[in-house]
Amino acid sequence: MVLAKKKRDLDLTEGPLLGKILLFVLPLMASNLLQTLYNAADMMVVGLSHEANAVGAIGTTGAFINMILNVFVGFSAGANVVVARHIGAKDEEAVSRTVHTAIFMSLIFGFVGMGLGFATSRPMMMLLGNRGNLLDLSVTYTYIYFAGVPFISLTNYLISILRAKGDTKTPLLVLMLSGLLNVALNLFFVLVCHLSVEGVALATVIANAVSAIALLVILMRDKGPCRFSFKKLRIERHAFINILYIGVPAGIQGALFSISNMLIQSSIIRVNNGYGYDPNGYQPVVDGNAAAANLEGFVYTATNAICQAAITFTSQHLGAMKLHRIKRVMGTCYLVTFIIAAICSALLMLLHRPLLALYGVTNTSGDPMHDLAFHTALTRMLWIIIPYFLLAFMEVGGGIVRGLGKSITSTIVSLLGACLFRVVWISTAFNYVMNVSTPENGLVTIFLSYPISWILTALIHFCCATAALNKMIKRFGPESEAASQPATKRS
Repeated sequence: MVLAKKKRDLDLTEGPLLGKILLFVLPLMASNLLQTLYNAADMMVVGLSHEANAVGAIGTTGAFINMILNVFVGFSAGANVVVARHIGAKDEEAVSRTVHTAIFMSLIFGFVGMGLGFATSRPMMMLLGNRGNLLDLSVTYTYIYFAGVPFISLTNYLISILRAKGDTKTPLLVLMLSGLLNVALNLFFVLVCHLSVEGVALATVIANAVSAIALLVILMRDKGPCRFSFKKLRIERHAFINILYIGVPAGIQGALFSISNMLIQSSIIRVNNGYGYDPNGYQPVVDGNAAAANLEGFVYTATNAICQAAITFTSQHLGAMKLHRIKRVMGTCYLVTFIIAAICSALLMLLHRPLLALYGVTNTSGDPMHDLAFHTALTRMLWIIIPYFLLAFMEVGGGIVRGLGKSITSTIVSLLGACLFRVVWISTAFNYVMNVSTPENGLVTIFLSYPISWILTALIHFCCATAALNKMIKRFGPESEAASQPATKRS
C-alpha cells in the first residue's frame, strides 16, 4: 500500500539530495531556534527583574534539567528512527502502531521525569555548589519548570513523528506561535506582575502546554498513517522495543553528557568562588558563563538540525535499502553543517557585545564585577564558539551511526570521546591549574576541554559510520544497488 502524501511531506529517498536536505533542514533549524528562544527569553527578560542573580540562577539549572529531560525525552530519537524506517519501507500499519506507542510512551516518561525533577531539584542544586540566594532562585525555577515536563515530552515526541515523515514546516509554525506566547508571558509576569524566575518558568510551562495540544490536534487531522486516534493509544510490544533499542542509548548519552556538564558547572562555580565573592551577592563568573552558554544554544540548535536530518534521511534510505545513497547523505550533511556552524559562529563573535548586553553582561559600567562577567563570557566564546564546527561534525557523525541502527555504538563513542574525557580533564588538568595558578587560567582550562573532546569524537564517529555502511553494502550489495537506481532503469 502506498503511503498517503501531503504537500508538507518530502520523499527523502528520491531526487537530488542537497535540495531535499535544505528543504528539510531550514524549517527544522528555525523550529529548533524557536525552542531555544524559550530559555533565552527566560534569561533575557529575567535580567530585567529585581533579582541580581536571576540570570545566573537559571544558567546553573540547564545541565540538571537536561539530565532529566534527556533520559526520557531523549527516547523520542528512537521514535524518529523507527517511524522513518517504516515510512521508507512503505509499511503503513507499522507506522501507525509506532506512532501511537511513541505518544503513549511520551506521556509515561513525561510524568516520571516530572516526579524525579521534583524529588531531586534542591539536593542537585546544592551539589552543584549553589548557595544562598543563588540556590533559592535556582530551586524555585526548577520546581515550576518540571511541572511542565509532561508537555515538553509530548511535544518532542510529536515533533519527532512529524519530522520522520519529512514534515518540518508544521513544527516550525506551531513553535513560532508558542514562542511568541512565551515571550509575551515572560514580559507580562516580570514587568507587570513583578515576578522573577518563577514568572519566566511559568511562562515556559504554559507555552509548552500550548505546543503539545496544538501538535496533537494537527496529528489527529493527518490524512496518512501517522494520524493519531485516542482509540488506538496503546503500547504495542514490538514498536516499544524498537523505540527503546534506539532511544535508550540516545537518552543515556544525553543524560551522561548533562552529568559531565554539571561537573563543569560546579567547576565554574569553584572558579567564581576563587575570586572571593560573597555567596549571597552577585556572582560574576556564573553570570557571564550562563550568558555565553545561552548564546551557544542558538548555534547548537542550528547545527543539530543537520544531525536530525542525518538521522531521518539515513533511516528512510536504510528502510528503502538505498545504501549507496547514504554515502551522499553523509557528505552533504557534513558540508552543510560546516557552512552553518561557520556562519553562526562568525555572527555571534561579530555581535558579541550587543548580544551579551541582552543578558545584562557588559563591560562599560566601570564595575570590576561586571567587567569580570563580560570577560568570562568572551573567554568562553573564544574557546568554544569559534571551533564550533567540530561539534557539528561530531553531531552529524553520531546521527549517521544512529540512523544506521547502531545507536549503542554512537552512544559508547560519545560517552568515551566526550563525557569521560571531560570528567578526566576536569579531575586532572583543571584541578592542577586551580592549585598552582589563577582562577582565570582555570577558566580557560575548563573551556579547552570542549574542542578537544569534539574532534576526538567526530573522528571516531566518522570511522564507525563508514565501516558500518560499507559492511551493509557488502552484505546487501545487489539489492541495495538495485534500490538506488531510478525506477525507469530498474524496469
